[in-house]
Amino acid sequence: MTTAVNKCPPVAGEEKHIPRVLISAGSSSSGKTTVTIGLLAALSKAGYKVQPFKVGLDYIDPSYYSEITGRRARNIDGYLMDEERVRDVFLHGCETDEEADIAIIEGVRGLYEGLESLSDIGSTAQIAKTLDCPVILVLNARSITRSAAAIVSGFKAFDPQVNIAGVILNNIGGQRHAKKAKEAIEHYTGVPVIGIIPRNNEMMISMRHLGLVPAIEERRRSADFDARISTIRDVISEGVDIDRVLDIARQVAPLPIPSGTIFVQREVTEKPVIGIALDEAFNFYYHDNLELLELAGAELRYFSPVHDEHLPDVDGIYIGGGYPELFAAELEANASMRKDIKAASEAGLPIYGECGGLMYLTNKLTTGVKGKGAYNMADMPESTHEMVGALPGHTLMGHKRVVSYNIGSLTLDTVIGKTGNNFRAHEFHHSEVTELPSDAKFAIKLTRGTGIIDGWDGLTVNNTLGCYAHLVASSYEEFSKSFVEFVREKKTE
Repeated sequence: MTTAVNKCPPVAGEEKHIPRVLISAGSSSSGKTTVTIGLLAALSKAGYKVQPFKVGLDYIDPSYYSEITGRRARNIDGYLMDEERVRDVFLHGCETDEEADIAIIEGVRGLYEGLESLSDIGSTAQIAKTLDCPVILVLNARSITRSAAAIVSGFKAFDPQVNIAGVILNNIGGQRHAKKAKEAIEHYTGVPVIGIIPRNNEMMISMRHLGLVPAIEERRRSADFDARISTIRDVISEGVDIDRVLDIARQVAPLPIPSGTIFVQREVTEKPVIGIALDEAFNFYYHDNLELLELAGAELRYFSPVHDEHLPDVDGIYIGGGYPELFAAELEANASMRKDIKAASEAGLPIYGECGGLMYLTNKLTTGVKGKGAYNMADMPESTHEMVGALPGHTLMGHKRVVSYNIGSLTLDTVIGKTGNNFRAHEFHHSEVTELPSDAKFAIKLTRGTGIIDGWDGLTVNNTLGCYAHLVASSYEEFSKSFVEFVREKKTE
């Protein structure tokens, strides 16, 4: 995975016309992710260069979008990013590699769900307005017909600045059901129904405790991966008027180009090599994080803590989030890799572990803890496995579920920034780190969020840092710059 060069970067002060449409819904579990997958697959098969985006901070849905389109799916978030940054990430995504013909954005949860009850901060609606983007509303129409019109009418009236340009009806039981719901919506709201999706169990994709199984794992474990994506594509192609989607996307106003961009290549004389853990166990990375590390002057070298016997020759290590609990036996069995990483940590090599990476860096990991319950989690046996041991602590998988934006500041100089740096990020985990020594050292103090213990995050030993916070480099600019500089400085010491 390398950074593509934008040969014709946008010029500040000008405008850029990019066909775009946002797929949202009345609530979660309405089918918007499946519809988005189908549209991406259908448009890609038709020869369009489709740039996918995801509102919010989910990793897993975008992994499918990247797999389907061959382009890096980007995350945009109105709480972490201001309007200029949202447009910067959007325009960069559409211009990088080859210029996209159309952008498809999938929303998060319901259209108006966000951080607060009385504002649209962090919501899909906020992004629709920031990008002046028409919305196609996916409505779960199971067992409703005329009431569907009331729902659409309410969503349309709630915020007149949000342009609901079309409706896709999902979970339709038959032709009579479809006819009544379509007639009611179009008669009472004036919004065209551009898709009718029948109930179809074949369109289900494997689920797990954090949502969809990541595409990298699903492809490796499922021989029928491509066939199931094709099934979704065919159902959406048959049920949705693709030409109407294209028409809606093309009828948008040009977007103003931001006055500055964060996606600028830094010229360096020597590139430090940062090892990126990437396999079934660790694959939660924002593409912006990896690209901005490259643009800051790093060479990225990928390795697998599950499959590779030894750590490659690197100057620093980044172990992202994922599912180490589901591959704990394999990670434990790869003793040579664990030994290499611990030795590198003890030697002072800069190492950053994020959520799943934090869990892997602790002493041990226990799953199936008795009395802890299970919060919609995958079935995991009661077992304890040795991990790297670069950081103290015993990670327990249990009923504890943390989902939150967090706000933190660094209290020490670390691989991700210097003392006093502030960030907004998020955390999403079902684990907790226990059995910490009384002298455990932390580098991050949170004013919002949970962290590891008592509002502290960023457990640190030597130059190894592990935290539950998921940082977004397109929001926290110091991430990539500090990471590369820290690794470079340690390399030359």
